[in-house]
Amino acid sequence: MAKVSMVNREVKRAKLVKKFAAKRAGLKAVIADQTKPMEERFKATHKLASLPRNSSATRIHNRCQLTGRPHAYTANSNSRASCCAIWPRSARSPAW
Repeated sequence: MAKVSMVNREVKRAKLVKKFAAKRAGLKAVIADQTKPMEERFKATHKLASLPRNSSATRIHNRCQLTGRPHAYTANSNSRASCCAIWPRSARSPAW
């Protein structure tokens, strides 16, 4: 099991990404537009840098939905056995 604080931190990051997604996309579009003046693109770069770091989508880590474990994350976390198959046999529930 992962620390609760780490799982909560990932939830917070996901909320920030969702909150700032439109603003980040707009600023990136201005920066990538070669027809805009250089000063406007430079200001957009500074505005993008001033946004919270955790609002970037690359800061989100994949975690198991059941345990919060960051390593050996499986895309199909709906299956309990595949998600927790790496646990030692003694730690598994007898219902599995």
